[in-house]
Amino acid sequence: MIPLNELVVYKTAMEIGEVAWKLTEEWTQFQRDTLGKQIVRAADSIALNIAEGYGRFSYKENKQFCYYSRGSAFETFSGLNKAYDRKLISEENYVSLKVKFEQFFKLLNAYIKSIGNGGT
Repeated sequence: MIPLNELVVYKTAMEIGEVAWKLTEEWTQFQRDTLGKQIVRAADSIALNIAEGYGRFSYKENKQFCYYSRGSAFETFSGLNKAYDRKLISEENYVSLKVKFEQFFKLLNAYIKSIGNGGT
């Protein structure tokens, strides 16, 4: 079995969490307390759910936690859409994140498919 920290999908999820943290660090207290904290929690949940599923006993449980991770990724990206609309993040950062999320969803879908076949 591949170690968790070597899974590309997990590394990508970790990167998304760090980018979300760094982006929201620069916001005002009000912006962090409202949208920022929700984005960071959702972004951190992406990798945390992959890790929790990876540590579960069955493939079925692992797959379920990957679905939770996917939901957290959609929540995070929706929050970042709001942040972009509110001019809290630059267009350059937004486009870069959009590409990162597209990559993540492809990786996650492939990982889920491999779990469905009994592999990790």
